Amino acid sequence: MDVIPVIDVRYGLAVAAVRGERADYRPLVTALAAGSDPADVARGYAALFTFPVLYVADLDGIEGRGRSEGLPAHLAAAVPGMRLWIDDGTPARAAARRIADARHATPVIGTESLGDEGDVTALRALPPDRYVLSLDFRDDRFDGPRAVLEEPLHWPHAVIVMTLARVGSGEGPDLQRIASIVGRADGRRIYAAGGVRDRADIEALHAAGAAGVLIATALHTGTIKADDLQEIAGL
Repeated sequence: MDVIPVIDVRYGLAVAAVRGERADYRPLVTALAAGSDPADVARGYAALFTFPVLYVADLDGIEGRGRSEGLPAHLAAAVPGMRLWIDDGTPARAAARRIADARHATPVIGTESLGDEGDVTALRALPPDRYVLSLDFRDDRFDGPRAVLEEPLHWPHAVIVMTLARVGSGEGPDLQRIASIVGRADGRRIYAAGGVRDRADIEALHAAGAAGVLIATALHTGTIKADDLQEIAGL
């Protein structure tokens, strides 16, 4: 079972997520780092556990202010032992070029950043082992073109199920949704994001068929500790 730590970056600072309401995000305060510099937070994660992947949401890019061009290299230098997954709002039609140029990170394509049928067609043409798809949900609504959700044949090898309303909420993950998508995924690796509080939630997601989880708050508050991570890795 993979545990993937998360850093949300806005205006150059790591911020604490609150139910996907990005206007309410504030600079992160964590026992894992002295401040809210994303590189310091990444190094704090690395000191806690040997994570295989670090997920980064470049909110400036996602929200249309322009992605942070130097962020991938900055984080790659801070934690050279981790692979990076970065969602920076790159549209599907530009993703092929980003994949070809990516030295430091694997692009994450979020469905909230997809637009018309041209984006859907471009997504289908991407190599399935070179990007990660994020299926984005707000409350009970899928945020993106329905065709992407309804055509698992075109999903890549790794898929995130992002329940934005549960991010930073402490409400627990949406197990029913995860189980439903795992049932349609035909062997693809499904990663749950949003609401994970503790080890019991991760074990429940494993039982629902998830290959891994994305978490932040539980690591910063210490409700999931290094010993837990070691045992979870063996699931």
